[in-house]
Amino acid sequence: MTHRAYIALGSNLQDPARQVGIALSEIGSLPETSLVRASSLYRTAPVGYDNQPDFINAVAEVSTDLGPLELLRALLALETSHGRERPFPNAPRVLDLDLLLYDDLIMQTPELILPHPRMHERGFVLHPLAEIAPALEIPGIGKVRELAEQCLDQGVELA
Repeated sequence: MTHRAYIALGSNLQDPARQVGIALSEIGSLPETSLVRASSLYRTAPVGYDNQPDFINAVAEVSTDLGPLELLRALLALETSHGRERPFPNAPRVLDLDLLLYDDLIMQTPELILPHPRMHERGFVLHPLAEIAPALEIPGIGKVRELAEQCLDQGVELA
């Protein structure tokens, strides 16, 4: 059975637009997974730790036969292959890939929480997501388009 998933991409090191572009290609090449569409690139200010460069963000929709944990592990492996390090929370990063949504699944395990926590408060996720899926409903939270309108003051702009 094929599933629909949404993935947030972000980078603020080592040519961020290039990192995100390469990651989009790699996501489409994951086993049993195809890239359905991707948003434009967005430039956003860092959140949580301000002393770092701006981010380039995007969101991708994929069709996959991988389970949610398999997909998450594949995304983490892509991050690692790009040189992702985690020295402290919200640190600068070469590549950040977050599994936002997987069908309408709501789950909470030590490894994965779906929908992604706080995604509904973050313009850098909602604006690219609204570009490709404005009518999408975040289970238990609301419509992407309406949530994105509540984040207009977060400094997200097309790159």
